[in-house]
Amino acid sequence: MFDQVVFAGGGNRCWWQAGFWDVIQPQLDLKPRIIAGISAGAATACMLYTNNAQWVMKYYAKALSGNTKNAYWGNLLRGQSVFPHYRIYRQALLDIFAERFGVLQTAPEIRIGVSHLPRWLGARSAVAAGIIAYNIEKYVRKTLHPTLGTALGFHPEFVTAQECATLEDLADLILQSSSTPPFTPILRRNGRPVLDGGMVDNVPVSALDASPGTVLVMVTRLYPRERMFVVPHGEQRRIYVQPSRKVPISSWDYTSPAQMQHAYDLGRADADDFLAHLPRLLEAASHLD
Repeated sequence: MFDQVVFAGGGNRCWWQAGFWDVIQPQLDLKPRIIAGISAGAATACMLYTNNAQWVMKYYAKALSGNTKNAYWGNLLRGQSVFPHYRIYRQALLDIFAERFGVLQTAPEIRIGVSHLPRWLGARSAVAAGIIAYNIEKYVRKTLHPTLGTALGFHPEFVTAQECATLEDLADLILQSSSTPPFTPILRRNGRPVLDGGMVDNVPVSALDASPGTVLVMVTRLYPRERMFVVPHGEQRRIYVQPSRKVPISSWDYTSPAQMQHAYDLGRADADDFLAHLPRLLEAASHLD
């Protein structure tokens, strides 16, 4: 069951995925072959195979204890970064994976997505266009799999966590997948500017193998659909699950680490409900053409 799994992006909302996974994985003895992830969804997938979620939340509670704002506007006068997110996030990735980086070699293949910019736009123009398109998809169209980014010329690249030769390479890859100015600078991969993988699709089903089977897709945002639903794709049956309510933490809020636990707990509660409904979902999936 669930030979492939998708971890959608969502910043801090991905703590919901961690709670959800910590319940269903042992219950179903899940051993996926492939995981596709974007941004913090990719970081969460890596974390779940290297660390205990409670330990990581305690780490963040300490790391963020002195951070009282999400923007320090006075830094403009000093020529320093207004937003603390990139510095804190990068150090967190280095610290969280430091002792267990090698364990990822025995984890499922974790495919991490970045978005390459349209060739006809400069970096700054592409950032502006991408963010506008992203917000139209998110707040106006509310589409599960957006198309505006691709129409503008953004295109994805997926790199596996296992391809990262060093801890720093992994941190850089996850940050490239999370690149969302102004919270982060415009980051580069092999000399080319890249943005958050969600600029193409925040729910990266395109990274999946086309092999037959049942795929689990964990989103972190609420869409105007049933909370759990099945989408056929060739010989695959993709079971989507979304939170039962808005996850109680903002994506880029670095001032409220206690909310991470609430997001995690919601994921655990939703996982229990998912397990109760799973036989019905599997039955429905078996009858889709």
